[in-house]
Amino acid sequence: MLISSRLRRAGCVAMAVIGFAGIGLVAADDPFTAAMTVKKPTDIKWVENANGGAQAILHGDPAKPGLYIVLTKWHPHHMSRPHFHPNDRFITVLSGTWWVGAGTKYDPDNTRPVPAGSFVTHFGKGIHYDGAKDEEVVLEILGEGPATSTPAEVK
Repeated sequence: MLISSRLRRAGCVAMAVIGFAGIGLVAADDPFTAAMTVKKPTDIKWVENANGGAQAILHGDPAKPGLYIVLTKWHPHHMSRPHFHPNDRFITVLSGTWWVGAGTKYDPDNTRPVPAGSFVTHFGKGIHYDGAKDEEVVLEILGEGPATSTPAEVK
């Protein structure tokens, strides 16, 4: 009787292991995960940078050749200095008001507001500066890497 009980328990453990393994196989064949990935806001990793903001890489690597998509967050009262990028960048303002200026002379009082919901194309080699004034701003930026930033300020 003792042996039979042990065999039954061993059988239950084996069935449980097989069952969990089966769940893994079903998950691998799940049409949802085969069709898409989802990153919820809590899954997005933000990295603070020295420019008074933060960045989260959603796709690709901005430092390497190829398509990239990033979220950029400007904290209040921070702006970049005049600079340019080698390639066009396509930007959607997700929240807040983004302030943009153009040219080699840094003049934050002469920037223009770009409200949430706006779409902007930064042309490659177009000298600009941008950031946030009184509120946080979140941008989605899509571009072709490498996304270098070349200073262009004339004082």
